[in-house]
Amino acid sequence: MTLNSIGLNQNKAKDLANDLNGLLANFQIYYQNLRGIHWNIKGKRFFDLHVKFEELYTDANVKVDEIAERILTLGETPLHTFEDYSKLAKVPVGKNVSQDEKAVRLIVDSLSELLQIERDILDKSGETNDEGTNSMMSDFITEQEKTVWMMKAWLGETV
Repeated sequence: MTLNSIGLNQNKAKDLANDLNGLLANFQIYYQNLRGIHWNIKGKRFFDLHVKFEELYTDANVKVDEIAERILTLGETPLHTFEDYSKLAKVPVGKNVSQDEKAVRLIVDSLSELLQIERDILDKSGETNDEGTNSMMSDFITEQEKTVWMMKAWLGETV
C-alpha cells in the first residue's frame, strides 16, 4: 500500500478526489441555480427571498472553493469547466425560475441530492481514515440538513 504525502492510501485518496469532483460539479450547478433565482425572483416575497438566496449562493461559493482545495490536498485536479459539471450533474437545473415556491422547491431538491452525494463521500472517507474530508462532509451535511428543514418549513411541509 502506497501512502500519499498526508498519510492516506494513494488509491483510496484518488477515488475520494473523484467523488469530490462529482460533488464539486453538483455544487457548481447548485450555485448557478441560486444565482439565477436570486436574479429572477419576483412577487411579494422578493425582498426576503432575494437576500436569502444571496446568503445561500455566497455560502455555496465558499463550499465550492473548499471542495476544490480538498481535491488538491488529496493530490488530484479539481474540475473547472461547465462541460465537466454538466456531465456529472445530478442536481436539477433551474431555468428561468422566478416564482417563490418553485425557487424554494429547487433549493430543497438540490440540497437533497447534494446530501446523498455527501453521505456517500462521508462513508468512504471514514473507511479511508481521511479525517479532513470526513470533517468537511460532516459540517456540510449538518448545515444543509438545517437549510432543508427551514425551506420545507417555509413551504409548509415537514422534513
